[in-house]
Amino acid sequence: MPLSRMQPSVFTVDVEEWFHILDVPSTPPLSEWAGLPSRVEASFRSMLEVFAEKRVRTTLFFLAWVAERYPHLVREAVAGGHEIASHGYAHELVYRQDRATFLADITKAKDIIEQAAGQPVRGYRAPGFSVTAETPWFFDAVAEAGYRYDSSVFPGERGHGGLPGAKAEPHLITTAHGDLVEFPMALSSLFGKPMFFFGGGYLRFFPYRLMLAKAKDVLKENRPVVFYLHPREVDPGHPRLAMSAKRRFMTYHNLRSTMPKMRRLLQDLPMTTFGELVDAGIAARTPMRA
Repeated sequence: MPLSRMQPSVFTVDVEEWFHILDVPSTPPLSEWAGLPSRVEASFRSMLEVFAEKRVRTTLFFLAWVAERYPHLVREAVAGGHEIASHGYAHELVYRQDRATFLADITKAKDIIEQAAGQPVRGYRAPGFSVTAETPWFFDAVAEAGYRYDSSVFPGERGHGGLPGAKAEPHLITTAHGDLVEFPMALSSLFGKPMFFFGGGYLRFFPYRLMLAKAKDVLKENRPVVFYLHPREVDPGHPRLAMSAKRRFMTYHNLRSTMPKMRRLLQDLPMTTFGELVDAGIAARTPMRA
């Protein structure tokens, strides 16, 4: 099937600062964020410029702390035709919070981002895709906060988070607070092992031809490929946090390859937004119980 007739992919950005790295002892606490040098304006605008050049609309998950501090970035993204979504406020792993704390965070975030955007925010993504089997209340809380869709499920093993065995395609989840469309991250396989190729360190590590081939495999199954990046990944000169050798490799390896790969993806694959997929009714009509 020609790519033009396949399910379009979704290119997403988690809009956060260079120091918003999870599960690293050197990550500064929220109380220190305002005093650190900022890099997000320049790096995020460089991404917006490429999106405009390629005439692509994306889904942008703003950390509300960033939206609160730089509301003009949200407005610039809206003016560019992009969908604005929420990445929470304090950038905490879900499984390190209780339900009440999590609900307060994502409700606050939704309000801040909507004020900056001047339009409703329908989507949410958890920091680090950190919904797990130990957070059974997650989907109900997301629906209670007023979101219509979520993109937090990593349907495999992961350093922080992960739901091995979770449904791999977009689907509807029924909760006590209404239905929620879930867009899980798209896994493919290599040598028979489920693997992720389409975001962050994975996108920078794998050769472009392999990543494109794996994306086409997912698309042939009529599943959207969900790509994700952070502004710091198109900014090779940003400051570094101290971390283990393994995390340093995943976080900082091959940063100079990010922008060229992003350009090629936007040229080689049709893209849409999560909001457009929701409106088109992509989710399965048979609900799953949260």
